[in-house]
Amino acid sequence: MKDLVVIGWKNKLKVMQLYDLTSEMYEERYAEEQKAKYLIALKNVEVTEAAVLDVGCGSGLFFKEAAPKASFIIGVDISRKLLQHAKQQAGDFGNVLVLQADADHLPFQNGFFDVVLSFTVLQNMPKPSATLSELKRVTKPVGRVVVTGLKRFFSLTLFTDLLEAAGFTIVSFDDSEELKCYVSVLVDNT
Repeated sequence: MKDLVVIGWKNKLKVMQLYDLTSEMYEERYAEEQKAKYLIALKNVEVTEAAVLDVGCGSGLFFKEAAPKASFIIGVDISRKLLQHAKQQAGDFGNVLVLQADADHLPFQNGFFDVVLSFTVLQNMPKPSATLSELKRVTKPVGRVVVTGLKRFFSLTLFTDLLEAAGFTIVSFDDSEELKCYVSVLVDNT
């Protein structure tokens, strides 16, 4: 078991280092794709007056889309350098806070958030099922969780089976060909 934890952390460290190295070009590389996913999610999830958690917030691109409506947004990411960019984005809003955190060990109380979003994160996690459990833990029982799954990493069946095995019911699902990810809105079915 200890060896699996060490391997998992080493994988996370590699992801953190990769995003630290590419932080300067992150928005140029991913902004268009990320915005498309955000807009799909926001058509299917209400964030007005909501407590929102953006897990894997990257450079904070989502803040522009949701901060004007949300009660507050907390963005977390494992990459310190991406968070420096996110902090600049957050500075445009009085209701956004960013902090460095591991998606598998979020520093929040159970059931704290109305909406939890995690775009383009699961494929970077050693145990996506554990990550989904952690997202569910910090979401209110009547809250919504939005996750994406990179299509080149997850088959449609593997992704939907993973979501259902984690105890979620899929409320909406977008498999648009122009997106590299599936976009799913979930509720806790336990």
